[in-house]
Amino acid sequence: MNQEQEIDGRIVFKYDTDWKNLLESERFKKELCDDILEPYILSQRWYGGKASALKYIEIIDSFPIEDASDTFYGIVLEVNFREAFVHNYFLPIAFVTDKKIVDDKFIAHLKLNGTSGFLVDALLLESFRKQIFEKILEGEKYRYKEIAYRRGRSNQSKGYKSSRLMGVEQSNTSIIYNDKYMLKIFRRVYVDENPDYEISKYLTAKAIFNNTPKYLGSITLKFSDKNVITLGLMQELVPNEGDAWEYFVHNLKLIFEELSRQQPKLETLRATKYLEQISITDVPASILAWCPIEFFEDVSQLALRTAQMHIALGQERINTAFTPQAFSNDYSVWLKNRLIYQFENRINLVENNLHKLEGLQLELANELLSKKKIIRKQLLDFDETMLKSERLRIHGDYHLGQVLVQDRDFYIIDFEGEPESTIRDRKVKQPPIKDIAGMFRSFNYAIYATVFNNYESYDFELEELFEVADVLYSHIIGVFLKTYINEVQTANLNIGYIKEIEFLLQYCLLEKAVYELGYELNARPRWAIIPLKGISNILNQQHYE
Repeated sequence: MNQEQEIDGRIVFKYDTDWKNLLESERFKKELCDDILEPYILSQRWYGGKASALKYIEIIDSFPIEDASDTFYGIVLEVNFREAFVHNYFLPIAFVTDKKIVDDKFIAHLKLNGTSGFLVDALLLESFRKQIFEKILEGEKYRYKEIAYRRGRSNQSKGYKSSRLMGVEQSNTSIIYNDKYMLKIFRRVYVDENPDYEISKYLTAKAIFNNTPKYLGSITLKFSDKNVITLGLMQELVPNEGDAWEYFVHNLKLIFEELSRQQPKLETLRATKYLEQISITDVPASILAWCPIEFFEDVSQLALRTAQMHIALGQERINTAFTPQAFSNDYSVWLKNRLIYQFENRINLVENNLHKLEGLQLELANELLSKKKIIRKQLLDFDETMLKSERLRIHGDYHLGQVLVQDRDFYIIDFEGEPESTIRDRKVKQPPIKDIAGMFRSFNYAIYATVFNNYESYDFELEELFEVADVLYSHIIGVFLKTYINEVQTANLNIGYIKEIEFLLQYCLLEKAVYELGYELNARPRWAIIPLKGISNILNQQHYE
């Protein structure tokens, strides 16, 4: 008998082999995929397939990670779904005999040649974390068949001192080393270089953009002659006070509290003209009375760092992965096919969720449905022959949560790209204005989140707070645009003339709001009002969302 029941009701899997040879056992690999891993990965934060029906799991590659004293294994899993698509995941594994080391965070009970122990995620073990850190420091000297460890030129580390897992994780697992370095282990992996690795390395070694963590090393798996999987990315640890979402939401809460104390006449507050650029000195005194000028200075500083990021990404003339490109028919076809598919999906979601909406939400949802032909036409109205600017490698998933704050300065992180997109789509060169649209939508969310979470404590009706939100948002956008456009045009980055910038910004804002609508209807229908109102105002062009 190969299994036995434990007192706690869990199964113990028994094999007549030792740990070093376990992955040569076909029975182990079959039981690992069929019986062990499915319940385990379903409970992991990094597993991205929770909304889909898992069909089966396969091991598509495995390899030892070892030194003189310890042997671990890396396995690459292919998770197949009933909806006929797959995800690949990386899981390093270890065998320990002392349960205290990992508490209840084990994958399975094993008995190997009569020795009881536990199969665990190797990242929980300091011995594993130390080993991979040291191999990165060894760099090209250490290679095991298809696994390569590389040390970046900026890596000045003298050796291992300590390691710990970073707190709450989402799609990846990050390790802090020596309180100076961070190694991000990618959980969902792709048979291609990860954009985060590619762009981090480029911005550190070639373009020199200082407001992002420096590239310090990597772990890659040569999956085939032409394909490489990025397993790990090491970067400097940027000291910070949290992300820009927390920072701006905190300040917005104080701003709305001050507004509530002062009770200004709302009819005296005016939004800017649509997409108007304004200097900080042009922000009216009627707004600065309750919104401090330091808030707009921060917005301007973030715009400056964003511009510098795009300037760095747009200066390459040799490496074809980063050289700017003109707009083309191929790009337009790719863009329109992608967006129309996404738009039809969102329309279906709205139709299926109308019963969950009420009041202004329902009114805006019905407006969206009544104008779906107009929106579809606007998405299809993308004529590359009219565009003279260039496309670049961009951040691709740019919002306040992707920015760290340190002493009122901003550091941009996480260049993996849009989670819903394929790895190839994430590498398509896009107008840098798409990143700007993502940040503007994020500011819009920050304002509305502040209103939604606190409106009962403000002495205004909800509709009045929406009016203030429109006014404040338009001035944020005006200040950001002024700083950003001045900086990139001074550096001769070709983002087009003002009419082209406005067209692309409006187009990308609509694209982003449509994208957001899917998340909100699925996760928190009450918040669907934010992208719905955004779409409405973009279409009507009366003022900002």
